[in-house]
Amino acid sequence: MKAWEATIRKTQQAKKQASNIFGSAHVAHVDDEDTEQDEILAAAGEVYHAERYLSNGDYYTGHWSDNFPHGFGKYWWTDGCIYVGDWFKGKTMGRGTFSWPTGAAYEGEFKSGYMDGAGTYTGPNGDTYRGHWVMNLKHGHGVKEYTNGDVYDGEWCRGLQEGNGEYKWKDGSCYIGEWSNGTMCGKGKLVFFDGSVYEGEWDEGLPKGNGSFRFANGCEYNGNWSKDPEEQNLAFSPCDDCDVEHDPQQVYDIYLKDNVVSAQDKVPILPSQKKLAIWRSSKVTEPSVRPRRMSVDGRLDGNIDDDFNKMKMLDDNERSMKCRDDASLLSSEGSPIRIPKVVKQQGENISKGHKNYELMLNLQLGIRHSVGRPGPMPSLDLKASAFNPKEKVWTRFPPEGSKHTPPHQSCEFRWKDYCPLVFRTLRMLFKVDAADYMLSICGNDALRELSSPGKSGSFFYLTHDDRYMIKTIKKTEVKAILRMLSAYYNHFRSFKHTLLTKFYGLHCVKLTGAAQKKVRFIIMGNLFCTNYIIHRRFDLKGSSLGRLTDKPESEIQSTTILKDLDLKFMFRLDKTWIQEFRRQIDRDCDFLEQERIMDYSLLVGLHFKDTNVSELGTSIDNGGADDSTYHVSDPGGSKLGINMHERVERMERKIETELIGEPTGVCYDVVMFFGIIDILQDYDITKKLEHAYKSFQYDPTLISAVDPRQYSRRFRDFILKVFIEDV
Repeated sequence: MKAWEATIRKTQQAKKQASNIFGSAHVAHVDDEDTEQDEILAAAGEVYHAERYLSNGDYYTGHWSDNFPHGFGKYWWTDGCIYVGDWFKGKTMGRGTFSWPTGAAYEGEFKSGYMDGAGTYTGPNGDTYRGHWVMNLKHGHGVKEYTNGDVYDGEWCRGLQEGNGEYKWKDGSCYIGEWSNGTMCGKGKLVFFDGSVYEGEWDEGLPKGNGSFRFANGCEYNGNWSKDPEEQNLAFSPCDDCDVEHDPQQVYDIYLKDNVVSAQDKVPILPSQKKLAIWRSSKVTEPSVRPRRMSVDGRLDGNIDDDFNKMKMLDDNERSMKCRDDASLLSSEGSPIRIPKVVKQQGENISKGHKNYELMLNLQLGIRHSVGRPGPMPSLDLKASAFNPKEKVWTRFPPEGSKHTPPHQSCEFRWKDYCPLVFRTLRMLFKVDAADYMLSICGNDALRELSSPGKSGSFFYLTHDDRYMIKTIKKTEVKAILRMLSAYYNHFRSFKHTLLTKFYGLHCVKLTGAAQKKVRFIIMGNLFCTNYIIHRRFDLKGSSLGRLTDKPESEIQSTTILKDLDLKFMFRLDKTWIQEFRRQIDRDCDFLEQERIMDYSLLVGLHFKDTNVSELGTSIDNGGADDSTYHVSDPGGSKLGINMHERVERMERKIETELIGEPTGVCYDVVMFFGIIDILQDYDITKKLEHAYKSFQYDPTLISAVDPRQYSRRFRDFILKVFIEDV
């Protein structure tokens, strides 16, 4: 690092004794005269060699075109990160090498700023991965060599071992079989260093289910294995030379429970998260204008939408889609569907000057403090005391900092964590990495506020990567979730396919001073965090009163939430999924009914696959984004409600106010997303009064505000009529 700084200083001295690149002086303006000569001589679009000393301290040398690195070049960041390789219009694109000041390095292919394609990553501790990448994550086949001598050779998915693979420990033991979420899961065979062998079923790194353990001398145990001795059911078969029966629990403890797979290394900052300062000469930029910064994938801070950042993976059987305004979509029968215009990005970036900027800073400071607080790894078996509504932690955040909090530029506030151990365990149950969670919410990128609050008056905020949604909630909703938190936790432990909203944290910010304002937040998963464009969104409750969007079709966008009477499709699921869907809807509705919850809905998102129709020469509008970044495949596997490749069938209503229409036989291939949202509304006195008032004016069976039992029955009846088996 020091040698690099010295090199840059010498170079700058040779350039009219410019300021040190780590200083705050606007070094770029020192060379305006020389650089402007280059720009005058270079025609628009012409590529030429240039050196750029940027005002934030960064340095670039290499090919340049139209104020962007373009061609081959080298970029130094002031924190010591370096990229050497191919550029395309300000984005790392092609082959290159990215190195970190820690000594870590990646050499391989890049796409739009991401490590994407074939490449080799060497971590700061010496771990090495050689294989395929997609959007900064190990994805596809790859070989990981760990510094402790272990080696994994097999398939990866989104950064973790997934599929078939072989893991060799340094002591000579070897596992060959199936993996899921980075652990041995499914069918597999483990050969131990002493010649003993276990072959059978695995779950989360441990033998579970039917399997066989054979000692090196030939003795064998067959049957059902489990870490719980009471669940084990094993039969012993001695070898010819041995009649001594071993203790099966001893076998489990000595051989089977401690086959630890080395942890994945964490990258402190990814290449796509690095900011690229844009060069602006004084001839084209007013001195008063502050230069904006851009990430290496080409996004300007606070202005260009996040869609440009989302690189789509190309499926072997699908082609990239081109997009135009006001397009139509055809099924195989040729019936057109009008697709609303795609919005580039939901929400407004909360930058300095925004009315909620300080609130966002308070939220990020509080999350960083809560999640980053050291503590033992929680057990999934929580004590009843962890769910006590009084289990909360208050923390004071003075601007000057304290023993436990950092100094900050916001006003003084107090931060409250509700049931912190429960939500920490939920994040572990949902397999959320703490560092990734903090990076999504508390990173350098701002949160985005949705354009208008919902009907409830709540405000919604999205993280920059669309993974999490933050909602302001009322005190009654806080009481509702705390009351049902234990049952909610057990429901998620029992049913892995549950469609209920995932909650990751419950917090409160209390501003000090005269206002004494309290803002309560719930952090949820975003159902539509996907690389697919969601063309249509539906909020379905099973009621008809007020369930029609009051917008003309010309004003409907891809982000418009349509309602029950706007629905013109039936959702077709294959036999396996429809059976699981029906079971899960029953389980989830039973849970919500028992907890006295109503007014929830099924949120459904559809991505239409058939987006390039040769008969009309038209296709779906993508909001003007670069065609090269839009493809119609996604790396994630399907699960109930997520990334489901299914079909929808057009239906037509004879009467405009009827909920269910007649199927037409016209079907469309889609990627489907759905989940149950708004699960915090108690059937309280307000809803009871609403029911009584509206019952005088309308049919009581048609209104939304009904008691939880009636609501549950009506909701599941409607949902199970519009979701049908695809035969």
